[in-house]
Amino acid sequence: MSNSPWAHHRSASIADDIDFEIKGQELQFLEIELDPGESAVAEAGALVWKDGSVGMTTVFGDGSADQQGGFMGKLLGAGKRLVTGESLFTTVFTHNGSGKARVAFASPTPGAILPIKLSEVGGTLICQKDSFLAAARGVSIGVAFQRRVMTGLFGGEGFIMQKLDGDGWVFVQMGGTLVEKELRPGEELHVDTGCLAAYTPGIDFDLVTAGGVKSVLFGGEGLFFARLRGPGKVWIQSLPFSRLAGRMLAAAGSRGGQNRGEGSILGELGDFIGGNN
Repeated sequence: MSNSPWAHHRSASIADDIDFEIKGQELQFLEIELDPGESAVAEAGALVWKDGSVGMTTVFGDGSADQQGGFMGKLLGAGKRLVTGESLFTTVFTHNGSGKARVAFASPTPGAILPIKLSEVGGTLICQKDSFLAAARGVSIGVAFQRRVMTGLFGGEGFIMQKLDGDGWVFVQMGGTLVEKELRPGEELHVDTGCLAAYTPGIDFDLVTAGGVKSVLFGGEGLFFARLRGPGKVWIQSLPFSRLAGRMLAAAGSRGGQNRGEGSILGELGDFIGGNN
């Protein structure tokens, strides 16, 4: 494989130790190289292309329970995916031939694909609930409840994120440009909740209010931001898809693009007064 900055070659691990390469800049796709018998797990609809010797199988849950067996393990994995708004099923791509075979996946939105070796971040990565793109077989796709985070504002359910467990490679999709920050013990960072892409489990996470009414009404910020305290790593995405979609809808207006006040100094307040919201 080529000398991409995101190219990997194998080492010993419990999960399938796949090789991979990430190609492209703003519109990236992931190419995984499999040895005979190795498998990758991906979301339905992420496939771009595959070699003919790579078979596709739809599995119940995330595929991690297949190695240990047991219906209850599969049921638990599927239930966790359902909580985060994902399908009950994932697709497993297995190399059934000889030699090397490749399969490629793409992010559904413009941005970056982040490769993380879970064994190098303590075995767990917590990320936005729609971030998962693909992983080596053996990685568990679960859910992280931020229960202590202003739970009354979220119907008692807390702030829900995705949790990826194991020791193998995972690939998560981020919107826009991706920034990695290393926080020292006690160091604090405030991030827009939509722009928080992922963090390691050593990070202390909480939600706090983001200023008064004026900053919310005229500044365009949301009501809350994420307060993160080290030690650990944090990944920030510059343009989450929800923000991109919201801006596109706002620019189009409620009449399919007939709003001509995009440059108004009143911004969203002007749309509210004009009845566009």
